[in-house]
Amino acid sequence: MFLLAISFFIGEGASAVTPGASIHEESLHSFTEESYRTAVENLFLAFEEEQKKVLEPGEKGKVGLKISTISGPGLSTPQPLVRAVISSLVSRGFDRRDLFLIDLNEHRLRRSGFLPPLGVGEREFEGHPVYVLESGDFYDPIWFYDSPLPPRRGSVDIEYNFGEFRFERSEESRRSYLPVPLMLEVDFWINLPTYTDHPALGVNGALVNATLWNASNTSRFAHSERSGAAAVAEMAAIPELEEKWLFSIVSLERFQVAGGPAFRSYYTDSQPAILLSADPVALDSRMYRKINEGRERRGLSKLTNGGNLLEYANQLNLGEIEEEKE
Repeated sequence: MFLLAISFFIGEGASAVTPGASIHEESLHSFTEESYRTAVENLFLAFEEEQKKVLEPGEKGKVGLKISTISGPGLSTPQPLVRAVISSLVSRGFDRRDLFLIDLNEHRLRRSGFLPPLGVGEREFEGHPVYVLESGDFYDPIWFYDSPLPPRRGSVDIEYNFGEFRFERSEESRRSYLPVPLMLEVDFWINLPTYTDHPALGVNGALVNATLWNASNTSRFAHSERSGAAAVAEMAAIPELEEKWLFSIVSLERFQVAGGPAFRSYYTDSQPAILLSADPVALDSRMYRKINEGRERRGLSKLTNGGNLLEYANQLNLGEIEEEKE
């Protein structure tokens, strides 16, 4: 793996992924916005107590929210959760215009309600900028993850031209461009994944939302159990991306145990809870168990391929696998 980049130091407002960090959990009395706001604020306070610091604007003054719409409107990041996170950040001094949402696909963002209809024209969600990664506007030729794994036959990934920069097709096909705003333009960014099973990786959640659904030319990894798991872990460990990744926060209003990442309502479970952790490996391992519990209740065989992703990520010091309690 090669990354062409210039290293930099994070400011006081930022915090790296923290291996071994607690998984904080709050109950939801309902799935209303009021309940979400109360739960999210309590989670922020618990995180600040754990880290011994108050979240406040730093040098950049901006925060990115990496949402998930990969499964479509049936299983996208809940809008009340997004509003609650924004509310907690605004109460800590961040300007609403400096909080942006970011995700891959414009069509899914519109279908999930994070972008207005095409005729409206603006790329905003309730006054917050929405960055569409597949537009190519938020990638840069010097920031990429390089893998020898070739593109999948029939891949629809977009080819990018960067003005004076030109690459041989074979060279370009190895590169997955990274989201520059989350690395260079923010004090920190927050991951807001949704959870499903994944045919190759086992679990589609915090680690995958931060990598495969956050960069270009990544469909080649989504169908390869070992190479895909290694690519996800290596991308998540890129210092410039990891250092600004504050934590992941997920609602269990709806998560899916079979048929993912495509939405299948029959296989969805729901629990009235929100989880927050600066350790994506611990979070993914807990949700991997919940997915298998849901499969077992339905008489489906347990997934076994999630271990590769979790082990690779653990080996790269991205987090600790949460062991099942006796």
